[in-house]
Amino acid sequence: MSGSKHKQSASLISLIVVLFFSGCLNEIPEIIIEPEPPAEDTWRAYSVVAPVDTGINPYHIHFQTNDTLPSWFLDDFGVTLVCDLSDEGSWEERVEADRESCWNKITYADIVYFEGTRIIGAMGEEGWSETPILDDPNDGHGTAVTGAVLDGNPDAVIFFLEGFDGVRRAAEHPMVDIITTSFGPIASVPVSGIEDDTEYAVNEMGKLHTGACDNTASTCVQDSTGGPPWSIGISGFQEDGDRGKVMHCSGTAPDIVADWTQYLPDHDSIDGYHDTSGTSFATPRTAGILSFVIQELRNQTLDFGSGGRNGSLVFGENFSVTNYDIRRSMEKASYFPSFSEYDPGENEGPCQTGTPISPVAPYTQTGWGVVDPTVSQSMIDDLIGLSSLSDKSFDCETYMDSVMVAREAYW
Repeated sequence: MSGSKHKQSASLISLIVVLFFSGCLNEIPEIIIEPEPPAEDTWRAYSVVAPVDTGINPYHIHFQTNDTLPSWFLDDFGVTLVCDLSDEGSWEERVEADRESCWNKITYADIVYFEGTRIIGAMGEEGWSETPILDDPNDGHGTAVTGAVLDGNPDAVIFFLEGFDGVRRAAEHPMVDIITTSFGPIASVPVSGIEDDTEYAVNEMGKLHTGACDNTASTCVQDSTGGPPWSIGISGFQEDGDRGKVMHCSGTAPDIVADWTQYLPDHDSIDGYHDTSGTSFATPRTAGILSFVIQELRNQTLDFGSGGRNGSLVFGENFSVTNYDIRRSMEKASYFPSFSEYDPGENEGPCQTGTPISPVAPYTQTGWGVVDPTVSQSMIDDLIGLSSLSDKSFDCETYMDSVMVAREAYW
């Protein structure tokens, strides 16, 4: 859509939306969440990811699950409305069947759980759409973004915020681990955006924020979504099922690069999918991968809470991991693809002029490197203390330090 990192036709509405789309740690308040679930209703360790976007289609099979979020979890999360969605008929028929019992009842004050999924939703802005939380019939950006999160971690709990003011609401919620945003002004025009809310989320609430760099070659430094030093700025790399093929024309000087082209759920069907490309989807997939790392660390340390507690995202017995620890481990675990893996015949998506990764100073293209599911285990082993990851080369560390200096100076 025009408001995302994608660029489509320009109507008046699209033009308005375009204006919106495109770590250091301070003192973190002590936030205590019960470290173990109640004995009568036990559940696994989990991680909560908050995509902030256009809306979501909870009817899609991509989001269906056999397990149910426990009542104690819903109570702790502040859920005020549970929607038991229809499972018969077409997408349109199901939406209409549920209007009185669900969609027409949702207010800004509500936090809504959709039974049969791991999706909890709320409005970030009143009046954002005609049907709160449900993805716009003319735009499926938020549904695809959320699908990408679950491709990174199928077990993630989703707190979906509809409307861009939702960043603050996600930042303030104590059970959210990661906020992921895929919007900002096209070409990373240097205007203020969500940076105050993401700084609050990271530096004060101890969360992680993944932000999409633009789909042009503009630098990510001044991008309000991916540029601030507390945010993880992500550009595009065509993974295409293999490790390493081609860099795409997306934001330069990012933190990392991630999968550019993905096969993601439709916003107006029950089981339809489509190929789509852009940093809009590389970013939430990375959020999913990081949430999987957090979830597995909690599993191993019997931490059944979530969010930043006592300054840590993982707070087990005699063990803790901060948002900075996770970010630094990601930087070391990321990898540089080989030049020999480049296959120009595999270029896809809106940028057909992708380039191979240079064997000389690849970090000038990729930042710290590629983050995909293959780095998860090495991050877990590093953070748990089983096998420490090494720093990157001196040249890489020096270059990335210089980029961070520029980001800190700008923001």
